[in-house]
Amino acid sequence: MKYDYVVALKKNSNRQIDLISIILCFLSITAFLSNQAITAHFSFLFTFIAMIIASGVAYNLFFVKNKLPRYKYLLFLAGIAWMAMPYLQWVSATLFFLALLEYQAKHPLEVGFSENGILINTLIKRKFTWNDFNHIILKDGLLTMDFKNNRLFQKETLDDDEPDADEDEFNNYCIMQLAQVNATKKKGAIEQLKTDN
Repeated sequence: MKYDYVVALKKNSNRQIDLISIILCFLSITAFLSNQAITAHFSFLFTFIAMIIASGVAYNLFFVKNKLPRYKYLLFLAGIAWMAMPYLQWVSATLFFLALLEYQAKHPLEVGFSENGILINTLIKRKFTWNDFNHIILKDGLLTMDFKNNRLFQKETLDDDEPDADEDEFNNYCIMQLAQVNATKKKGAIEQLKTDN
């Protein structure tokens, strides 16, 4: 679907996602190495994978400064190794699932606006009609969406050096869409009254 406007919003923080990924990586490393110690059987595969995961975590922690650290490949690698473990193989499915979710979890939240409605691009996409809102405004980098059910959605937009459209243009677009919905509703109410009489 094509949107007339797409507003990218700031996420609070990726720290919690990164922390969970780091903990899962270190738990996997511990499991791979302790399994070798318990069975008294050296496994080149588990040792090699544990070293790669540890190196990847260290790289993300100490060398990735300006970019977003990615742990999905490390989680995926840990998931492959868990499949070869003698116990708890189901952990691999969990790690694969979390590796796939990392991109969506770290991707900026986007809200698409079209004549047909509004889509909030979260993990589970939520679609709304213009009829669901009292007011929508973008002012000083803050998107405010006032729902008719007394819910308020307010988020900061991403800093963009060259915004696709200015705030006034966007706000006029929203006012027009909301006015169209209200006009259609009034027309429908008037026709209903005529039919009742």
